Amino acid sequence: MTVLVLGLVIFLGVHSFRALSPDARTAMIARIGEGPYKGLYTLASIAGFVLIIWGFALASAEGDMLYVPASGLRHATEALMLPALVLAVASALPPGYIRRFVRHPLLVATIVWAIAHLLVNGETAAVVLFGAFLAWAVFDLAAQRNRPAVVRARPRPVYDAVAVVGGVVLYAALVWRLHLWAFGVSPLG
Repeated sequence: MTVLVLGLVIFLGVHSFRALSPDARTAMIARIGEGPYKGLYTLASIAGFVLIIWGFALASAEGDMLYVPASGLRHATEALMLPALVLAVASALPPGYIRRFVRHPLLVATIVWAIAHLLVNGETAAVVLFGAFLAWAVFDLAAQRNRPAVVRARPRPVYDAVAVVGGVVLYAALVWRLHLWAFGVSPLG
């Protein structure tokens, strides 16, 4: 569990630096430059991500359970994942009405994804993983309120259509075999 927690601290810590200490972030960029800062940010993120994957595999092998999820919650998870994926895809596109309505679609998608997975995973490693991402996303979403709003380009509905189609295609791929192949677990039980 130590490797998983270390990976989460590094990955989520790097992604929380701006919210926790915006002045220190600004000072670091001024001192070393934006390019090197982004390079260090990327390297730390990758290191944290690798540790999360490795640590989750190690911790999952222990098989400790915190709770046994109700079997009917699988359907709630399946239902929640489609909007989570649409929001995640929308976050990577130029602004459409989804991004206008949901100011931070990737954070909201992360919250929905984490809740959906906590509904069906009672293993200690899974609760630590999804719980950490849930807590981080809620914290970061709250921290976003203190930042000034960014003036965005005029929303274009075509990007909403791309987000919905992309989310549905990704959902179908995950249900078909991608989730089983990537994570060793079928989302259909």
